[in-house]
Amino acid sequence: MHIYAFGSVCRGEIDKYSDVDLLAITDGENTGLTTLKYSIYSYSKIQELWEVGNAFAWHLFYESKLLFSSNELDYLKELGQPSIYTDGLSDCNKFFHIFQSASKSLELSNHSQIYDLSIVFLAIRNFSTCYSLSLGNPLFSRNSAKLLNKNSLPIDNTAYKIYERARILSTRGEGIVINECEVRKAIASLNDIENWMIRLIESMTVKDYGQV
Repeated sequence: MHIYAFGSVCRGEIDKYSDVDLLAITDGENTGLTTLKYSIYSYSKIQELWEVGNAFAWHLFYESKLLFSSNELDYLKELGQPSIYTDGLSDCNKFFHIFQSASKSLELSNHSQIYDLSIVFLAIRNFSTCYSLSLGNPLFSRNSAKLLNKNSLPIDNTAYKIYERARILSTRGEGIVINECEVRKAIASLNDIENWMIRLIESMTVKDYGQV
């Protein structure tokens, strides 16, 4: 078994709302570990992610730290660099469609607003991470969409923070409740988010972003 920390704790971006992300790589035997605390993968699955250049493999390559090794070896380090990430366009399209679904739900109903706002934030973050990884300058920060320089998400910080708060409320049940005025402000930015995603996707179709 090998156990790693990854994500914000390894980036030095941790705050009171951060999770401590833990990865356990096992041989398939009953370990007693719970998926409530660990992302649990088999060795063969990790190897598969490395071989296809999966975005999560690159995340672990850049941002993981060994906490425990049953054989005194750093398993991920031994794997070396993952294969080239070539799924940037398809991954960005996937998160664009997730955004569109949540956006449509927000515009049609008020029954699941916090959840839908949370999904918008998830889509924004993962979209920008996949885009940056395709460019060879990977950003795994929760604020990756605001760190893309000239291609950063063009909405004001107040609206962005509403989406971020919704994500924390939805996943952890913590934070200040979002009021109706804030919901309307967030919804007003949906068109700008959609246009931003479309613009970056279009840019990926005319250039070669297959290098890391």
